[in-house]
Amino acid sequence: MGIVSVPVIAGLGTAQPPSASQDELWEGFFSRHFSGTTRSLAQRIFANSGVTTRQAAVNPLLEDVSDWPTERRMRRYQVEALPLGKEAVGRALTAAGLGAGDVGMFIVCSCTGYATPGLDILLARDLGMAPDTQRMFVGHMGCYAALPGLGAASDFVTARGRPALLLCAELTSLHIQPSSARVDTQQIVSHALFSDAAVAAVVVPGGPGYAVREVTSVTDTSTADHMTWDVTDAGFRMGLSPKVPQVLSRHVRGLVDDLLARHGTTVSEVDGWAVHPGGPRILNVVERELAVPPQALAASRATLDEHGNCSSPTVLLILDRLSRAAVAPRRIVMLAFGPGLTLYAALLDRQG
Repeated sequence: MGIVSVPVIAGLGTAQPPSASQDELWEGFFSRHFSGTTRSLAQRIFANSGVTTRQAAVNPLLEDVSDWPTERRMRRYQVEALPLGKEAVGRALTAAGLGAGDVGMFIVCSCTGYATPGLDILLARDLGMAPDTQRMFVGHMGCYAALPGLGAASDFVTARGRPALLLCAELTSLHIQPSSARVDTQQIVSHALFSDAAVAAVVVPGGPGYAVREVTSVTDTSTADHMTWDVTDAGFRMGLSPKVPQVLSRHVRGLVDDLLARHGTTVSEVDGWAVHPGGPRILNVVERELAVPPQALAASRATLDEHGNCSSPTVLLILDRLSRAAVAPRRIVMLAFGPGLTLYAALLDRQG
């Protein structure tokens, strides 16, 4: 019987396009994008979004994609996502002290663009991964995709004893909806929150870093219509029910308590929280239900403030922030939420 390899996150790499302030985005584009009574509602939502700056590969201040057909948006996705993904992957491999040829499995998560051959194939080619590198593409899981991606990477490392690489890359800026489209509060909220980023994580068998102890989830299929991401002729359209925080409030404490109990620990012994900031209300609900002090979610709020909601990379951005803190946490719980309605959690312990 061989020794089971403990999967450890040995390197993280981030890449983001240029920033714009929320005020600039409102004054320079969205104040004209919305009209009539909708404009005053949108202004309040933008002001209360918890976002100060966001990043956009296709900045609406410079280029208005809102009337583009989906085909044109998908072509642009490939142009913008490839260099962003390459930058994130390069940084993660460097941080882990590995080369592209060492990667046994390459997992890419993205719900904002599709093409074949996809990012997994093109990046494997351009970075010089081995021909026998296994690949997996995770699409349309939305904001929580990083955690099942991390789970798959960890399972591969445990089973094969070889490194795995996870990349989450999202370009939400390509999906601004036409001003002529049906505008509702859900659309305004998504236009006020979402942002672009790419984050890569290298998972290796053992050594220093954050050990992935478990990835777990719960899905409430009775609320499947609360969060949607529809492919339309004018890009992808977000559906985001205001009832999402209520669903999270029913499930998040049980999910976290059960996860921690399986590892002989409790909420009070967790000193790092990487909670996906779907918006300020989401963070408030998690803080209340877990009964943690406001400072516990400071990294999540700071990430929302500086980067907005980048969909799948966001929880990895928070993990990167926590890992670079002057005193890095010993034990981290990652939480992310998305369509289903699905809650995902992961427990990490720092090694070395």
